[in-house]
Amino acid sequence: MNCIRSLFKRKNADSVNVEKVPSPPSQFDQEMVCLSADNPITKPEDDALGRLKPASSFAKQILSLDASEGVVVGVLGAWGSGKTSFVNLAQGLLEKSGVTVLEFNPWMFSGADQLVQSFFIELSAQLKIHPGMAEIGERIEEYGETFSGLGWLPLVGPWIERGRVVTDILAKSLQRKKEGVKASQSRVRDALKKLNDPIVVVLDDIDRLSTQEIRDIFKLVRLTANFPNIIYLLAFDRYRVEQALGEQGIPGRDYLEKILQIGVDLPAVPDHVLNSQIFKAIDGALNDVKNPGHFDSELWPDVFMEVIRPLIRNMRDVRRYAASIHGTVRDLEGRVALVDVLALEAIRVFLPDVFHRLRLTVDGLTTTENGFGARDEPPQLKEQVESLVEAGGDQRECVRNLIRRLFPGGERHLGGMHYGGDWKNRWLRERRVAHEDVLRYYLERFIGKQLQAFSDAESAWTTITDKAAFASYLESLPIERVQDVISSLEAYEDEFGTEHVIPGTVVLLNILPKLPDRQRGMFDLDTGLTVGRVVYRLVRALKEPEAIEEAVKEILPEVKPLSSKQRLVTIVGYREGAGHKLVSESAAERFEAELRSEVRNASPEDLARETDLLRTLLLTKREAGPDEPELIVPDSPQVTYALLKSARSEVRSQSMGSRAVRRKPRLAWDVLTEVYGGEDKLREQIEVLKASPPEDIGDLLELADKYLSGWRPKEFDDD
Repeated sequence: MNCIRSLFKRKNADSVNVEKVPSPPSQFDQEMVCLSADNPITKPEDDALGRLKPASSFAKQILSLDASEGVVVGVLGAWGSGKTSFVNLAQGLLEKSGVTVLEFNPWMFSGADQLVQSFFIELSAQLKIHPGMAEIGERIEEYGETFSGLGWLPLVGPWIERGRVVTDILAKSLQRKKEGVKASQSRVRDALKKLNDPIVVVLDDIDRLSTQEIRDIFKLVRLTANFPNIIYLLAFDRYRVEQALGEQGIPGRDYLEKILQIGVDLPAVPDHVLNSQIFKAIDGALNDVKNPGHFDSELWPDVFMEVIRPLIRNMRDVRRYAASIHGTVRDLEGRVALVDVLALEAIRVFLPDVFHRLRLTVDGLTTTENGFGARDEPPQLKEQVESLVEAGGDQRECVRNLIRRLFPGGERHLGGMHYGGDWKNRWLRERRVAHEDVLRYYLERFIGKQLQAFSDAESAWTTITDKAAFASYLESLPIERVQDVISSLEAYEDEFGTEHVIPGTVVLLNILPKLPDRQRGMFDLDTGLTVGRVVYRLVRALKEPEAIEEAVKEILPEVKPLSSKQRLVTIVGYREGAGHKLVSESAAERFEAELRSEVRNASPEDLARETDLLRTLLLTKREAGPDEPELIVPDSPQVTYALLKSARSEVRSQSMGSRAVRRKPRLAWDVLTEVYGGEDKLREQIEVLKASPPEDIGDLLELADKYLSGWRPKEFDDD
């Protein structure tokens, strides 16, 4: 995919100077970028924030300190600001200068006793393995024992030489207890004074400890801070530590200043550098994703600056965000617009309370204006959106921007623009979460019926200019899904052009009889109307009556079913309540006359294959001119069966307060009688059919017998 950073550039991106964002290393552009774990860097070549220079300066400052009476230095910065990485860079430089660096991570231990025990044990153990430091290690171990008592014995096992006996340790410990702390301290000081270079002791992750553990660590440091040639390098979040050290009206800052001789605030990451790292991380996270989804380069700058960027504070946030989008975008497989996903993932990672409420706010965010004004809207829609904003806390403005940029339908609830239902097809086509089906898919990873149909329609649309390919694709789908796929093609209405009209119309009209009847709700369109709507929009795209007439002339010979031809002729013609007057009246009359002639001349076998035979024969009979031959229905059981099937319908009703839809079968008996020229002829043909009924005839003969016996349904009967 194109580089996110380059797509971010635009003429009016004055809120951030993107042109100053440094290009990523060439190696990054040439190789697949793997997601990095949330780990600090250890090597200068991994420095992406320009911290090497200040870290080098910091290391030189440490080397220049007078450590004859010990020094405590602090590297201060918020969580995730890169303190450990900064300390690692400085540590590498110190070690290159020959300075001994010892590390102690208090976060690996818990409880005051364990901290005390582990502190001295770790220091002594690390010193013992450094050349010339064994004596100092012994002295520090002895000093630690005077404070930790005997509770540390189980912990020192790994560091004690094999062969030492516990009773010997116990005897020595008791002896040192008798000698006292000062004597042990003097031995440590004497040993440390002999050093030519200081020892740097690094204590990181202090701000991750509990309040009591933070206090214990600083007591330990204060206890040993005046040892000669010892430099403590502490890395922590100032505000977290000050909060932990404050007690009984004494500010924690005052206590901290008594311990800390030098404090270095971590340099802030310049906005343009952090932006560059975000773009680079996004590119890296999506580099191996085959189909990340549609990327709207016009929408991206606003979404980045108003939704994503305010939530990312440091490189830890960048890494968390990159890890999140990698898995989500891969799982979505391009079914959701990429910019929408990038924005929602930022909400998921950094504003989890808001993300949790998204599931409860789908209607409020995606329901468009109903055209009747706010008074007729359910009040819960506005309440849902307002509740979502409130969940943002200090980041309410970020949530408002999210709604404004991603959910236009819900924007009106915040005093913004109003969008009607005509926008929904566009949002669906662009895979925007503004459409409820796309949002639900993002949230639930379950592709609903409509979104599945649109996904198929996307593929169908790419083939619609090629009759063979278009027909082959539709026929490759499960037949029960094809009607929904055809319906979803309406989403492309504003893209219908001359090249789509003839191949698209021919294929749709030919496939119409193959589509199965299915049980519908009260307001669902039947199969014929569904296909007819798309055909109408295709033909209408030609605009000029002459162009439409020429197209119809070319289409009709390629359409096989007579009922499908009848549908097209009706769409372009002038029939009351059905025609759209897309061609001249004379052309419409000519098309109708030619079709009536074709129907009269059709063989019984051709008529029997028609799925809407009754309507086709009725129009042929009713609209015939005085000089046209009379329509004669063939004496064929197959034709009778086709007529009965096309005459069958259902009356659907629904009781007040009930969701249940009641269905009652009916036959268009009067129309059947009219087509046959009388009930006697109809009765005669039904009796012939009874003699050899098809296996799938269902209730048709029973229904026909009811009508033949004189039964007629009442308008609202409950029988």
